Amino acid sequence: MKQNKTQKTNESVRLFLSSVAEEQKREDSYTLLNLMGEITQAEPHLWGTSTIGFGEYHYKYKTGREGDWFLTGFAPRKQALALYLMCDLSHDGLDFIGLGKYKLGKGCLYIKRLSDIDVEVLKRIIQNSIRIIEEKYS
Repeated sequence: MKQNKTQKTNESVRLFLSSVAEEQKREDSYTLLNLMGEITQAEPHLWGTSTIGFGEYHYKYKTGREGDWFLTGFAPRKQALALYLMCDLSHDGLDFIGLGKYKLGKGCLYIKRLSDIDVEVLKRIIQNSIRIIEEKYS
């Protein structure tokens, strides 16, 4: 069976974050590192070369494809901070009202900087996303 291209590594998360060139993005990344660590009570791991993930779950689709993935995570991308929640961001259990300035992708929430959003609303969104994943795959 085909494996995910992005796999968990043993590379240093803090060393990776120290290499983020833009100071604001680096500071926001450390804030997200602490926030997601507090929410998940899990150690961060670098997945692939630039994604930081917390926790882990095993999924299996109806097609038979299965694998392991992190419960929540983020990546400091050039254009924005990409926050990985769950695959279906249109899920009824996720409410983005009051978050602030953001964009949604297929499975990512994009934020330019944390000062553009309400971090308490983001915390609730992350918690709800994890709850939905755990209900679905436990």
